[in-house]
Amino acid sequence: MLHNTDMSSPQGGQIGHVSRSIRLQTLVRLRWLAVAGQTLTVLIIWGVLGFPMPIAQAAILIGALAVANLILSAWFPATHRLGPKSALALLCFDLLQMGALLFITGGLGNPFAPLICVPVIIAFASQPLRHSLILLVFALLCTTVLSLSPYVVPWYEGEHLRIHPIMQLGVWFSIASMMVFAAFYAYRVSHEASLLADALVATEMILEREKHLGQLDGLAAAAAHELGTPLATISVVAKEMERELGNDERFKEDVQLLRSQSERCRDILRRLTSLPAEGEEHLRRLPLSSMMEEVIAPHRQFDIDIKLVQKTDGGHEPVGARNAGILYGLGNLIENAVDYAKNQVIISVEYDDQRVAITIEDDGPGYSPVILSRIGEPYMTSRTRERSEHAGGLGLGLFIAKTLLERSGASIRFGNRDNGQVGARIRIEWPRSIMDRPI
Repeated sequence: MLHNTDMSSPQGGQIGHVSRSIRLQTLVRLRWLAVAGQTLTVLIIWGVLGFPMPIAQAAILIGALAVANLILSAWFPATHRLGPKSALALLCFDLLQMGALLFITGGLGNPFAPLICVPVIIAFASQPLRHSLILLVFALLCTTVLSLSPYVVPWYEGEHLRIHPIMQLGVWFSIASMMVFAAFYAYRVSHEASLLADALVATEMILEREKHLGQLDGLAAAAAHELGTPLATISVVAKEMERELGNDERFKEDVQLLRSQSERCRDILRRLTSLPAEGEEHLRRLPLSSMMEEVIAPHRQFDIDIKLVQKTDGGHEPVGARNAGILYGLGNLIENAVDYAKNQVIISVEYDDQRVAITIEDDGPGYSPVILSRIGEPYMTSRTRERSEHAGGLGLGLFIAKTLLERSGASIRFGNRDNGQVGARIRIEWPRSIMDRPI
């Protein structure tokens, strides 16, 4: 089970560190959008409104961004992905270009000054935290320099739109706080999305492996069928050779060995061929009681007493198609309960014409309020820090189990035992029609 592997964090798990990279073509397209926006803004301010501004310097700065874009597009393929250092260098260039353009057009008095936050947000959404923090510090430094700009904001000729120092200080704090908040928000959203994507990939891998294991018997039977004909031919030829050679001592022993080994191969293939016929009902159709015994059996070898309670008296027992996701998910939840139980785990099964429910209870420490509010998230820490060294905790393994069971149509509720009893309680419930589903 994945539960017994330390996967409480992506760095320590088997999935690997989340790769955070950005495609160069994406950045190039964003830069072309910036070139178009800056060009249009300058043309409107200078050409349409007629506000005086250093048009030559502005054109040089916009042209530098366009030339850099052309060089990148010609030098690298469209599918090229930037490493953290390369992405940091390009975003620093973008920040410097935008900062210089704002500097010569009024600094923090320019109404477009908040756009200096854009490269920082891109970095925190796509790059490692260490490199993003470097860009954040650089952006704050650029914002501070903008507050010292000697240039005035482009305005009507003969009028000077001067910004009071206190107002400039307020604008600086506004941009800085927006930059920090937006960067943190972008990082958290993208990081959680990456973790969720990795966890879902792991879920698909586990389910695919379980399905492959269930197909091995069919593959063995197919192989036995295909090998049966050539092996029968070998056996016939060996008998003919033995008859023709008679009592020839030179080949008698070799021919007898050939016949005996061919007979042995036929016996092995006969057993392989009989596996699907003998176990087909067990493999394809699984009563609820058999499914529970199969899930519980691997955990009975521990010192914890596992008690299976049947709460339904009589009635037609659900019998459905064998589902690898349900088997794995229940097994993982039971393993969690065994890991945290002190003496006993109680598994209750009940069903009627409308539903099938399984309740797993242990006499361990139970769930803390913090864990209950986040339970089922990938890479979450364990119930108690003391137990995390011995058990993998409620991280990726629980997320996979919860995902697989919910995909099977189950609803899952996590909580603690009531009536003064200590321990955790998990209730899994399916509509009866799902558990009685035919092959």
